[in-house]
Amino acid sequence: MYQFSYADVLETSPKVARERERQVFERSIELLKAADEKGPNSIEAVEALTFSRRLWAALLEDLASPDNALPDELRAQIISIGIWAVREAENIRLGKTADFKPLIDVTTALYEGLQ
Repeated sequence: MYQFSYADVLETSPKVARERERQVFERSIELLKAADEKGPNSIEAVEALTFSRRLWAALLEDLASPDNALPDELRAQIISIGIWAVREAENIRLGKTADFKPLIDVTTALYEGLQ
């Protein structure tokens, strides 16, 4: 399940790519919610944080590419959000916070933007 990379998403037609993006974000949200329920020291947390970091790393790489067609200002805003999300996931992993809600909310907001 979900065995494609973000790069695979970008290589397909726009409609298919948009649907795959939604699926990846849905999966991330599902994992983060499960981790929130089980706690920051659970296997669910490890899985959710790993998935989330991989998602954001792929997004950041794509956004940094000169081939990205988004307007510069929007790209910069999403990059800022992505950097925050990666740091937030790391803070949870390191035990600096146990609150998954902000990461869930931001991921959900971006997911809703894809609708």
